[in-house]
Amino acid sequence: MTQAQALNILKMGHSVFLTGGAGSGKTYVLNAYIKHLKEHGVDVAVTASTGIAATHLGGMTIQAWSGMGIKQELSAYELDSLEEKKYLWDRYQKVSVLIIDEISMLSGMFLNTLDSVCKTMKRNFEKPFGGIQIVVCGDLFQLPPVSDDTSQETITQSSAWKSMNPVICYLTEQHRQDDNLFTEILNALRKNDLQEHHFEHLESRITEFDDEYFMSKTKLFTHNVDVDTINQRALEFIGEEAYEYIMTSKGKDRLIETLKKSCLAPERLILKKGAEVMFVKNNFESGYVNGTRGVVTDFDDNHEPIVETREGKLIHVGTETWSIDDDGKVLASITQLPLRHAWAITVHKSQGMSLDEAVIDLSKAFTYGMGYVALSRVKTLSGLHLVGFSRESLQLDPRIHIIDTQLQERSRLAQERLASLDEGELTKRHESFILASGGNLEKNQVKQHKVVTQKTHKISYDLIVGGMNLEAVAKERDLNVGTIIEHLDKAKQLGWNIDLSHIKPKRGDVKIIRDAFNAVKQPDESLSEVKLSPVKTYLDQEGHDYSFDNIKLVRVFL
Repeated sequence: MTQAQALNILKMGHSVFLTGGAGSGKTYVLNAYIKHLKEHGVDVAVTASTGIAATHLGGMTIQAWSGMGIKQELSAYELDSLEEKKYLWDRYQKVSVLIIDEISMLSGMFLNTLDSVCKTMKRNFEKPFGGIQIVVCGDLFQLPPVSDDTSQETITQSSAWKSMNPVICYLTEQHRQDDNLFTEILNALRKNDLQEHHFEHLESRITEFDDEYFMSKTKLFTHNVDVDTINQRALEFIGEEAYEYIMTSKGKDRLIETLKKSCLAPERLILKKGAEVMFVKNNFESGYVNGTRGVVTDFDDNHEPIVETREGKLIHVGTETWSIDDDGKVLASITQLPLRHAWAITVHKSQGMSLDEAVIDLSKAFTYGMGYVALSRVKTLSGLHLVGFSRESLQLDPRIHIIDTQLQERSRLAQERLASLDEGELTKRHESFILASGGNLEKNQVKQHKVVTQKTHKISYDLIVGGMNLEAVAKERDLNVGTIIEHLDKAKQLGWNIDLSHIKPKRGDVKIIRDAFNAVKQPDESLSEVKLSPVKTYLDQEGHDYSFDNIKLVRVFL
């Protein structure tokens, strides 16, 4: 199926599984459809199963958007609790289209629970997902999430999938690889039809590992231990002063461990000038997202690193906090610089990337699909450097081969149905869906969502004034709590009248932190000019355990 055909099917309002090989243009089609919906004023939620994939579409994770968080299942009590959150209720009431990218990273159990949440929030139990058009996108040949539970059903085995019965749009064009031979090899791999000459071409790319020659090239390994070894070796090669950053944590041990596993930031991070790093959290205001690459160029007076991205932007990197909360109450949190070494990464973490060159070791591949995912990251055969390889590493799950054949057949039937519609009927169906979704037929009469045109601190201000707490606003906007607090500080400096009584810290905490500000503040400094690191250091020395976010929030009230 072509991209244009898939787009026509989407515009009719069908729930769709958009699939195809790496580089077939799935993200392009999604972006084109999102643009179409926004032009006509249709409310669309743009999500993905991972943070990196979400940033490619300018969206947020489905876990955050849905309100489910890290949970695969919800009890009746937890479902009731979601209904009581006004911002979530309003979100579901408005949405007509829900897009979920990188669907292979979600389990069937998650999809079933999401179906129940949508039905409950939409008050529509007759239609799958409460009548929302669901657009799931991904490639089943990609790797599933790392899990100890091998019994978990896949999305295509779930009851939600069967009741949704999506139209299959299987894209067959190729837009990533610029090498016809390499494209042929990848297609043969997907079809389980690799020939001897295909293996010979791949084996011609086997080479010895060369630290110096490969220094600037992305390296993909199947195991974390190998990634850590390469990164450590590269760090030791740099003859600069080392700075150490230790993760801090609060809350229940079990939840802290869950956060550590889901967060890519290491518990102990050592940085030097010249270190290759990758950001592991979204902070749009600071200019980075999960997956942004760069090099440490310097350290400021507080020993916080300055990173130059590959686009040439300089970023002063402070700590970030990852948390698990329940209705505004933080149950557990971890705090660390949002960075990890990036000379080497695992194949799992490479999903969604498109690389000109990559050094790949597949000698220890331990699951179906690893070889395919790694190879398909690279655009050309000449950009592929294999430092470890076995033919077994290219095996794909035979069950997926069977499903893939069925998907291709269903996609062919969808093409035939589409071809039977003349242009007039197609336009009529497109317009009917727009109107049924509360949209406008005229492109330039898009519904005006004030939140889109307002300055970012004004958006946060309005949500807080409306009664939401900091954690809820952070989730709504896919930002961290510290950034929301900075927005409130900005509003205060502008002289806006803010009722913050519902988020005001305890009187004792305010006094302790105020005393710390007074202790480190210079006579000619205003509170807004005081750097937070000396305040934090002072509090730590006095035996007080406050995060940077705690300090920022108190400053708003001083």
